[in-house]
Amino acid sequence: MNLVITMSRRFGTGASMIAKELSQKLEIPVYDRAYIEHELEEDSYVNEAEVIKKLASGACIILGRCASEILKDQTNVFNIYVCADKEDRIQRIMNKESLSYEDAKELLEENDKARSEYYYQNTGKVWGDVNNYHMILDTSRLGIDNCADILIKYFERVEII
Repeated sequence: MNLVITMSRRFGTGASMIAKELSQKLEIPVYDRAYIEHELEEDSYVNEAEVIKKLASGACIILGRCASEILKDQTNVFNIYVCADKEDRIQRIMNKESLSYEDAKELLEENDKARSEYYYQNTGKVWGDVNNYHMILDTSRLGIDNCADILIKYFERVEII
């Protein structure tokens, strides 16, 4: 299996927890912003797209970083977008970061704006456009705990794994 999963997500959706569980079930690594930035520090002669392409030479999950667009020509890539209702996201951020409602809401809005701008600057496309993804998971409706299992069952059904 050389499945590469890209996971774009809104802030506070629980996508990193889904990625972690999926990683454990599929026994493949998860690469996030911190990991990719570390790789860039190690080799100043490469850019982020090159690092992502190198990581995608093996089975893995890549969180964010416009990976869905960078890897769009690879047939082994499955692009996921994780969303949730704004109020659920605010509550999750409040609990995780021990913030007030207003502070969590402000943090959410700042993060969403930054992610949207980053995606547009690097791809020229609208972040969250359903046409850029194979599957959209709404953690408010599906529950964070169910999403990894939903993906596993789908991958099995279409014989990706």
